[in-house]
Amino acid sequence: MTIAAPAPATTTAAATRARKEVVVDEMHGVTIEDPYRWLEDDESAETRAFVDAQNAATRAALDSRPTRAAVKARLTELLSIGTLGTPAVRYSKGRPARYFFTRRSGGENQPVLYVRDGLGGADRALVDPNALAADGTTAIDWWVPSRDGRLLAYGLSQGGTEDSTLLVRDVETGKDLPDRAEHARYSSIAWTPDGKGFYYARYPRPGDVPAGEELYHRKIYFMELGATPEDPLVYAPKDMKDWPSVALSPDGRWLVVSVFQGWSKSEVWLRDLAKRDAPFVPVAAGVEAIYEPEILDDLLLLRTNDGAPRYRVVAVDPRHPERARWREIIAQGDDVLDGMAIVGKRIVASTLAKAHARVRLFALDGAPAGEIPLPAIGTVVGIGGEWDGPEVFLGFESYAVPPTILRHDVRAAATDVWQRVEAPIDPSLFEVEQRSYASTDGASISLFLVHKKGLARDGTNPTLLYGYGGFNVSLTPTFSRTMSLFLERGGVYAVPNLRGGGEYGEDWHRAGMLGKKQQVFDDFLAAARWLIDQKITSPERLAISGRSNGGLLVGAAITQAPSLFRAAVCGVPLLDMLRYDRFLLAKLWIAEYGAPGDPEAFEWLRAYSPYHRVADGTPYPAVIFTTAEGDTRVDPMHARKMAARMQAATSSGRPVLLRVERKAGHGAGKPLALQIEELTDEWTFLLWQLGLE
Repeated sequence: MTIAAPAPATTTAAATRARKEVVVDEMHGVTIEDPYRWLEDDESAETRAFVDAQNAATRAALDSRPTRAAVKARLTELLSIGTLGTPAVRYSKGRPARYFFTRRSGGENQPVLYVRDGLGGADRALVDPNALAADGTTAIDWWVPSRDGRLLAYGLSQGGTEDSTLLVRDVETGKDLPDRAEHARYSSIAWTPDGKGFYYARYPRPGDVPAGEELYHRKIYFMELGATPEDPLVYAPKDMKDWPSVALSPDGRWLVVSVFQGWSKSEVWLRDLAKRDAPFVPVAAGVEAIYEPEILDDLLLLRTNDGAPRYRVVAVDPRHPERARWREIIAQGDDVLDGMAIVGKRIVASTLAKAHARVRLFALDGAPAGEIPLPAIGTVVGIGGEWDGPEVFLGFESYAVPPTILRHDVRAAATDVWQRVEAPIDPSLFEVEQRSYASTDGASISLFLVHKKGLARDGTNPTLLYGYGGFNVSLTPTFSRTMSLFLERGGVYAVPNLRGGGEYGEDWHRAGMLGKKQQVFDDFLAAARWLIDQKITSPERLAISGRSNGGLLVGAAITQAPSLFRAAVCGVPLLDMLRYDRFLLAKLWIAEYGAPGDPEAFEWLRAYSPYHRVADGTPYPAVIFTTAEGDTRVDPMHARKMAARMQAATSSGRPVLLRVERKAGHGAGKPLALQIEELTDEWTFLLWQLGLE
């Protein structure tokens, strides 16, 4: 295809430039200058005026681009490709199996929660958030049916805040009970066997804790339906940053609380509810390892990387949980055991083999019991089914395979498609390669490449390099509704498995956290150089993208090697790493990044903090920073300050844009209409800068 010349240089209008007011701090004997500290105050009239001016400048830059209308039309088509969640199934005597699942169809802003009675039954909308807000900004955050499928606990939030209100719905009538709880963000739910109540996690009410700590102090409570509104406290962690979740054995005897302390350590605590006022006893505590529990009536299984960086499974007798009596039932293998569930009295183990999924079955004693075949190299996005039921449900997708639910009959050892999303995309036009390259220290890094068949290695291909590299998150082949827009125009999509992720186990994660975080950025920059050396692309045809921790990655890349890239999309990013822990829930991330108040951590954070590495007079690539006022994870001050700093510093003449969404958050729960607008801006920007208009 013919590729147009890159876009001419465009300077951000001087009217949008922020005033400088340098604040000087001394940290560990080092003088730190901060010229845009005033942009941290999102309530000030001056900050709001700055955001208004930035949004206006972004609109002026993008609305006039000749491809914007076509981009929006195609994205509207692609995003009308629906979504489909892995079902939860509940069995009850005298009634067909009841299946609960989410699905978004066509132009719906939000996925709807459906229930289906029996495999061949009709789907019935149980919770439709689209009917609750005309602008589509009410979202279902989470949901858990009772053991018999008669009731449903679920969370709703507004405007992308993820601050859930816990509600309870009668599945037969479709009406909510009076019982509710506020501040049930990311709640964990464990129903009692009789369905008369449940254990759940929630956050403190405003005023119950010191100001600024409302997003910490997560605790476990018990809600008895129809009882007094003050639910009794069940478990409170030692540290306000600890993250407890709850599970209950099928017979209701054993209450299990797992407590994450960062992303590399967790504890498991057990209470015997058959004994009055029995205390919680430690099963796993005080060890720098991850333990994830699955509880049956008389058997506790732990998926752990204790002594096994690619994970293993140990069996624990809850009556005698001492470590000396643990039994290893699934040993560490060559693949990473990245998840498991007990379904059909089998251990369903999801593993990663070179960053793509396999699903293996084991008996409860660890004996191999076969494998569930998958349709392609891809990703398992969920496992559904009851511990004693006859069927396993797997959510599956890949770069060319839209969301598909596989149903595996445990008794017949047969697998079929339960439901799939139809997509007007011809996968035969594209191919997926998995390659590897050497990073700066010689380590081999795997990388996925997606492109049209017959790719020419002549250095002219417009390429988007996407990365994350942190928090034990694995980047595996998943279906993108929007990437087809780029691939259809001859683009190449590249996804490396950077250190800091979980694709190759806990050692891989730890190799990119704390004082080793720079290695993640080195891996990413090495991927860019490999793409150029292989003549897949060139710096004038290479763009990068990342969100959240991936936004930090993008910020580090453009400040450490600006000449490697033509353009960057930096989404909901962390960028001021010397003050990040002061905002919202960021203290939770100290275990991953380190604390600026610690002298040793300060040195490595200062060395790569993107905001502090911006240098005046540097020819930076074109950048669009995106954020949202409702973000309760990463404070939008990062994007505001970085945009102001880079607009003042860049000498390239290429645009540095800031896009601030007014009625959205970090990304979860964003209505389709707002997704289309944001993605239209991002892709209009990328096609403009990569010469694809």
